[in-house]
Amino acid sequence: MSQVTLSGLTPTSSGIHLGNYFGAVRQWIDLQREGGAHYFIATYHALTTVKKAETLRDNIFGIACDYLALGLDPEKAVIYRQEDVPEVCELSWVLSTLTPMGLLERCHAYKDKVEKGISADHGLFAYPCLMAADILIVRSHRVPVGQDQKQHVEVTRDIAGKFNQLYGEVFPLPEPLILEGQAAKVPGVDGQKMSKSYGNDLGIFEPEKKLRKKIMGIVTDSQGVDDPKDPEGNTIHELYKLVAPQEKVDEMADKMRSTGIGYGYGHAKQELFEALLEYFADARTARANLESDPDKVEEILREGARKIRPIVEETMEAVHQAIGIQSRSKRS
Repeated sequence: MSQVTLSGLTPTSSGIHLGNYFGAVRQWIDLQREGGAHYFIATYHALTTVKKAETLRDNIFGIACDYLALGLDPEKAVIYRQEDVPEVCELSWVLSTLTPMGLLERCHAYKDKVEKGISADHGLFAYPCLMAADILIVRSHRVPVGQDQKQHVEVTRDIAGKFNQLYGEVFPLPEPLILEGQAAKVPGVDGQKMSKSYGNDLGIFEPEKKLRKKIMGIVTDSQGVDDPKDPEGNTIHELYKLVAPQEKVDEMADKMRSTGIGYGYGHAKQELFEALLEYFADARTARANLESDPDKVEEILREGARKIRPIVEETMEAVHQAIGIQSRSKRS
């Protein structure tokens, strides 16, 4: 029997960026070939930041189109919306009743906001319980994450372990599947880790004009067109490595190191723009087709909800029995 894998993205914007793809989605595509893969759109989590209903609906549809255009296959993986599994909210509450306050207070998202003097709501404070519910409701064995997200899975393991200790062995303890190397960190246009919250992302499916403007705005040093430049750690070169053939990557590095050839950062940025469009050309075409066929996208998501329903019901039956609540099947 294949191991159950679960991961997802929060629809706080309408599109997937390079960091999402190379840091997560590309690995999801490989993992779905092994079977047991579940990928969801974390709609309830988005409510901590997205406060307009129309925006959230658009974002959910956009992320669904991106998933499919980039290669997530509903024949190989279960693709669904978090809202189609409302039981995660019930399980989140059950888990919250045995989760120590100190554990939640140490979580990065909440801790970072407090340290910056930003007011945090209960949704942000308690989000690790909902995240644990997402993972445990499908009894996931592994969760593909970057090194900086490892804490999320460790918290889930702690919560699941405490539940099992109190009520019996209901949940497997999920393992973080760490995405190492090049996949672990993708720089944004300002050189920091690419993130929607930093406003430094490059959206894969953004209009060409907007994408080019962002790339041309990548922060560089003051070296002129005839000055030598160090490609190592250079944001343009680091991003180019992700989307260009190795011979082209080496060629850019050589031109950057050269003196007096009239090769400036503007030339390198243009090469990055062209390489990015070429790398994602098929996906961009597929995305446009999906966007024009919302009924097809909706049916795929509904089918994902139908597929996951028996798994969710079986898990909640076990949870109800363990904690002493009458199961729904006995109430009806």
